[in-house]
Amino acid sequence: MIIDYKYHIASLVAVFLALGIGILIGSTLLGNNTVVEYQKQVTDRLESQLQALREANEAIEARANTLEMNNNVNKQFEEQIMPLLVGDRLKDKRFAIVELNSFGYPPELAKVITDAGGSISSVTSLNTFYNEQKTLNELKQNLNRNDLSNDELLNQLGTEIAIGIITGENEELIRLLMEKELLKKSGDYGIPVDGVIVVGGSYEENKRNIQIDLAFIDYFTELNIPVIGVEETDVSYSSMKEYQRKHISTVDNIDTAPGRLAMVMALSGKPGNYGIKSTAQKLLPDLKKQGVD
Repeated sequence: MIIDYKYHIASLVAVFLALGIGILIGSTLLGNNTVVEYQKQVTDRLESQLQALREANEAIEARANTLEMNNNVNKQFEEQIMPLLVGDRLKDKRFAIVELNSFGYPPELAKVITDAGGSISSVTSLNTFYNEQKTLNELKQNLNRNDLSNDELLNQLGTEIAIGIITGENEELIRLLMEKELLKKSGDYGIPVDGVIVVGGSYEENKRNIQIDLAFIDYFTELNIPVIGVEETDVSYSSMKEYQRKHISTVDNIDTAPGRLAMVMALSGKPGNYGIKSTAQKLLPDLKKQGVD
């Protein structure tokens, strides 16, 4: 909004210059006091508008500075208060993160896990090749699975990658996907975990195929490993409804402090669907029952 005002002001300045030239020409060549007087009146009105715009712009800039200052204060407050709220709730527990939205997740997500006494054994990131038919066809050929539909292929891939995360197996498949830059991983596979965080949602124009997400969720829940599905507040397409059909906990605002607190609470034994969207039951679990005063 500030930028728009600046452009408006620049336009008015240009008008002033044009009027000034007009006044000079009118008074010199025409000698018509009526024309000159009219131009002066227009100039006065424009000057008044310009002054009003300057004042409005200054007020907006002051408001923006105040909001920025408040935002910085809020961030400092979150950094200091969050460890107190989540401290030791995930003590000595390990978690795997599976990122399926192709744009990553807030670094605060990992930080709140460590603030709560937990650790992250591995992070698996898949790019959104799910809607790319050419890539899917190449995978079917490379894996000798041409008889599979797209959904069947994605279901198998999700299951086999999940097996690799938990057991350390299927190294050849993981290596193939990494060579094709369809998968990135960090940390160690084959380490027992106490829970899995599935990062979903999408900022893409077309809703991505969510079959691979569901395959991950099915495999982990069959092993009785708690799964929580999370996404950011302003994603274009939400995964929450599909995740909730699998009866797992969800958090739809993981990019906020309440969302991260809700995630920790859910992982520590307060399952539910938390956040601010229509698919959420409430913002947070009952903190008092968790010993937070």
